[in-house]
Amino acid sequence: MSNTPQPAQAGPVILEGKHDGIATLVMNRPDRLNALNNELAMAVNDALGRIAEDQSVGVVVITGAGRAFCAGGDLGVLGKGRQTGATHELEPLLRAGMQMVLKMRTMSQPVIAAVNGAAAGAGLNIALAADIRIAAEEATFGENFAKVGLFPDYGGTFFLPQLVGPAKAAELFYTGDMIDAKTALGLGLVNRVVPGTQLETEVKTLAQKIARGPSLAIGAEKKTLFANQERELAQALDSEVREQIRCYLSEDCNEGIKAFFEKRHPKFQGK
Repeated sequence: MSNTPQPAQAGPVILEGKHDGIATLVMNRPDRLNALNNELAMAVNDALGRIAEDQSVGVVVITGAGRAFCAGGDLGVLGKGRQTGATHELEPLLRAGMQMVLKMRTMSQPVIAAVNGAAAGAGLNIALAADIRIAAEEATFGENFAKVGLFPDYGGTFFLPQLVGPAKAAELFYTGDMIDAKTALGLGLVNRVVPGTQLETEVKTLAQKIARGPSLAIGAEKKTLFANQERELAQALDSEVREQIRCYLSEDCNEGIKAFFEKRHPKFQGK
């Protein structure tokens, strides 16, 4: 990856570095497994917007600080809002996520997700929005929204079926189970799996190779592969926001979040 990242203008929840045409974004809430709150989601979104306009950047690498890539939405924050039935914490988080994954898909620069650890919920979907995913052997993956009575967000319902097919996507969504990196590789969720100690080197080597390539041709290839689906992705994202807010206000979601913090199995009632 790039040189040692420095705190970005967006704030300390994200670290941003640029070197030899490679921009690196590090989600930086390691004490919370880089769980997404409004500040982090907006910071990543803002950074991607700046990078998309920077013609000196040929490749973007996104990863997480510490032992996780991103554990998804911060249930501590969302749980407080759910107790009062308020959506003021959730909706900005979802809207920032919409813009984030749209930027990742439509910016001319290829995006590589360096999945260094757990990628769960929205964290997995951020990785899925990248052009290429390289995972450490210890990485884990899960669309674990069902565990807390929520609907998927950040483009999961759009990306996952394209990669693994509708039937396998249904299993992963319905159960919310986590899978290991070897299983993710077999399903085509990631491009390659490497020992954790080699992840940075592997990603840097690939990023340098792409950054030295013909940016005009690569940008056109990316547009053909991904950006031409912008309208369909935007529609899916908008639908996800509506469905997640509806589920967030349900009794099942309240029970799911309570059970998570009480370390017990939830008792869902379909309400």
